[in-house]
Amino acid sequence: MAPGALAQVLGDLPNVHNDNLLVGFDTSDDASVFRVGENLGLVQSIDFFPPMVDDPFLFGQIAAANSLSDIYAMGGRPSHAMNLLCIPSCLGVEVAGQILAGGADKCVEAGCSIAGGHTINDDEPKYGLSVSGFVPLDRMLANSGARVGDVLLLTKAIGSGIITTAIKGELIEQDAMFDSMRTLNEAPIRLAEGLELHGCTDITGFGLIGHACEMAEGSGVQIELASGAVPLFDQALDMARLGIIPAGSYRNQDFFGPRVAADEDVEPGMLDALYDPQTSGGLLIAAPAADVDELARRLHAEGRIAAVVGRVCEPVPGGPAVHVVR
Repeated sequence: MAPGALAQVLGDLPNVHNDNLLVGFDTSDDASVFRVGENLGLVQSIDFFPPMVDDPFLFGQIAAANSLSDIYAMGGRPSHAMNLLCIPSCLGVEVAGQILAGGADKCVEAGCSIAGGHTINDDEPKYGLSVSGFVPLDRMLANSGARVGDVLLLTKAIGSGIITTAIKGELIEQDAMFDSMRTLNEAPIRLAEGLELHGCTDITGFGLIGHACEMAEGSGVQIELASGAVPLFDQALDMARLGIIPAGSYRNQDFFGPRVAADEDVEPGMLDALYDPQTSGGLLIAAPAADVDELARRLHAEGRIAAVVGRVCEPVPGGPAVHVVR
């Protein structure tokens, strides 16, 4: 389904108004948040997809990390999850068990209980989680929280769609990307204790530009992305220059492109990477500069990526949601 198509369908459907539903689908956020106490929100999300790797255990790890990420993007902590597995009968119980084991491995790491799930026969394997978590409402984040004057911190490299396409074409081999994809987005939220964060989203299928667009439009601001500051996986830019671009990148360009302006000196291959659909990407965090600097210091101390990739600006009437500079 094209970017934005589901949101359009949902927007046309009747809905029951509930004052305790604090975050729904109207701002294209990463998860819903429902008030369950004076300062406590229930965070819920669901995600699943087909394999991007041949190793079933690694696939389970990546899919679970990706599903859990939505809870972290709201500032929350995962509590419990339900497995969602579609698998052809020809692959057998052993492969199914390895996928589920990979997912369980990441849930254990996250301190998240697996409470059950559902499995169906399908022509193509698909796996993910329906995840529930909790967030103190005074620490809740949303993609609509960015404020003018904030700077933007990105916590993982991008280019996984390009690299995956190149691997499938047997052009390159890559291990570091898979390590990144199965890494939980827990650290930026844990390490942000005591800091002021305003907005957050995780970078997945819409690419860095697409998710930045959603943050800008949800927050009523313009986002300036400094393309030269964006961390890329090794060989991602080289592959982009060769035209090794996944189909999802072109869909993202078609949908988000009219809301984006790029300076003439931004390299086309770099722009392709910014539109590249990610699997289990990092968090894009909007916060005051001093707090971003401290969070980056804490992340670097744990050996993690923390790159300042842009800033939040006043909106320009009739102007783009995202302005890409070199």
